[in-house]
Amino acid sequence: MTLNRRIILSATLVLVVFISLTALTLERAFVDSNESALRDTLTSQLYVLMAVAEVENKQLRMPSDELDALLGLPSSGIYAFITDSNSKVMWQSSSALGVKPPMPVALPGGEKQFTKNRINKSDYYSFAYGVDWSAADTDIALTFTITTDMQSFDKQINKYRKTLWSWLVAMAILLLISQAIILRWGLSPLRKVGEELSRIEAGEQQQIEDRYPQEIEQLSDNINILLTQEREQKTRYRNALGDLAHSLKTPLAVMQSSIDRNKTKDKTMPEQISRMNSIVEYQLQRAATAGSSPIGTSVAVNPVVTRMLDSLNKVYRDRNIKCNVDVDKSVRFKGDEGDLMEVLGNLLDNAFKWAHQQIDIQIEPCGKQIQIIISDDGPGISPEKINDLLKRGVRADQATAGHGIGLSIVNNIVIAYHGTLDIKPSTLGGISINLTL
Repeated sequence: MTLNRRIILSATLVLVVFISLTALTLERAFVDSNESALRDTLTSQLYVLMAVAEVENKQLRMPSDELDALLGLPSSGIYAFITDSNSKVMWQSSSALGVKPPMPVALPGGEKQFTKNRINKSDYYSFAYGVDWSAADTDIALTFTITTDMQSFDKQINKYRKTLWSWLVAMAILLLISQAIILRWGLSPLRKVGEELSRIEAGEQQQIEDRYPQEIEQLSDNINILLTQEREQKTRYRNALGDLAHSLKTPLAVMQSSIDRNKTKDKTMPEQISRMNSIVEYQLQRAATAGSSPIGTSVAVNPVVTRMLDSLNKVYRDRNIKCNVDVDKSVRFKGDEGDLMEVLGNLLDNAFKWAHQQIDIQIEPCGKQIQIIISDDGPGISPEKINDLLKRGVRADQATAGHGIGLSIVNNIVIAYHGTLDIKPSTLGGISINLTL
């Protein structure tokens, strides 16, 4: 998962939790506020009801006209009751006709009660107040009750909830879009560094070139230092190995010349000098091997193959060897061109030496590697001797000119590039060399 996605996902989760808690808090506050307002409304209506009530000889009298238009409208949702100490209804508003709201209860004098009830899947909110009524010689206990259904209240809450969530979701989306834009802008230097590293890995450039913000500049500078140090260290290693081989080559030549002039019959010295010459040649070739690296230049393979075949066709023009070439032109070798030329040069030269009439060359991509298959119709070699070909100084035919280090050098380069080398009989009759780099 990318860094940008991680941040966006984390921010989304935090925002969802925050918005959910905010919505619940605001909704709870709105419900509490509306309940408080409803209580105040019911309390005001109940006090008005108490103000107009009259009791004479323990008989309750109420004005003929309803105090509130809703109390006089049947099934209006607001209902008023006056009951005695035995919960007997002494008076009820016209709005209670035809409906069955919660039955009022009797309360002791001076006691107030807010209650919620649910009857027939309908919610009701009631406010009751007990009064010890004293007038002239009359004492009576009355309970005044105002009840309202919650339909209007619930509609108001649902409308608020829908509006609240709509705005919060819209704000969340806007915040996420804004954050995504800001993150894309803020993380753009990291993406540019990644793109430059990809180009370095592909061999399109040698180091990080752009300038970056202070937080990333130290990273890019250190990467450039590491790249430079790696190239310099590899160059020093190759130069040191090459210098050593060259320094040995001159004394060996002098010794060989001296032996030739003296015409000594002792074959030990010439053999040892020849062996040392082979070692020097091998080390010179080994010094030229750059080795695998995730950074550096990349080389188009097809032009190198073409140049090699042009040269070999001139050298072996009397052999009239037919070459079937199948090279994917998009294939690029991510490494040193000299290493590629060393591999192809040794393998193709051996193929031209041993082939009778035909050589097949196939090069194609194989995942992140390239696969090279070179087959010939030569005399071939027995399976038990194939592994010996990779040993330094071993030749398939001692009568054929050479030092016997070609395939050994190829094998070292293949190992340096973490590849594989496989030698097996060819369908053409000779041998087939299959390697990956």
